[in-house]
Amino acid sequence: MLWKNNQPKTCVVIVAHPDDETLWAGGMILTHPHWHWFIIGLCRKHDPDRSPKFQKALRALKACGVLSNLDDSPDLQALDEKVVEQQILDRLPKVSIDLILTHSPDGEYTRHLRHEEIGKAVINLWHADKIRTQELWVFAYEDGNREYFPKPIENASIYTKLSKSVWLQKFSIVTEIYGFGKESWEANTTPLSEAFWQFGSAKEASKWLTNKAKYR
Repeated sequence: MLWKNNQPKTCVVIVAHPDDETLWAGGMILTHPHWHWFIIGLCRKHDPDRSPKFQKALRALKACGVLSNLDDSPDLQALDEKVVEQQILDRLPKVSIDLILTHSPDGEYTRHLRHEEIGKAVINLWHADKIRTQELWVFAYEDGNREYFPKPIENASIYTKLSKSVWLQKFSIVTEIYGFGKESWEANTTPLSEAFWQFGSAKEASKWLTNKAKYR
């Protein structure tokens, strides 16, 4: 498996918001500091609070990255698929990519439209051969339709428990860099384990997306 191979990788994390990279994949990033990480956040570029915190988080994660400014207002409206896709394409680094991590088309909790749109867009771009990567992992979390805080799905393709030291680093980024209180939703959501659905081909990921759409 790619993640168990210790050779350096070029990895891109594509998320909606500054903090998503830490909440859903921070442990994986921190566990592989020798990999080359590039993080794309598609919202909050001009947010005077969150944008500088994202830069601090990048340093803590030993990653590079960039933000964009998709609408993230309280009353979210669906965006045109092509708009989301172009925002992703415009910010991808011009390098050969081994692994992309992104949101699930189901999101990680009930519910955030931007998470869902971005997960779908990445899969569609890969299937259209507009982005290339050896593997795609989508975050595998659920909240039982708001019955509990989001938790990793244990039967996902990849389910990994974080060491205490890695989890503490991750928790510190959430609470000390992003500034969320230790009793906040974000702090309570910071999982001790991380999970991902893993795809080795665009065809496989597209089929998975199509099957999910049938049951919505």
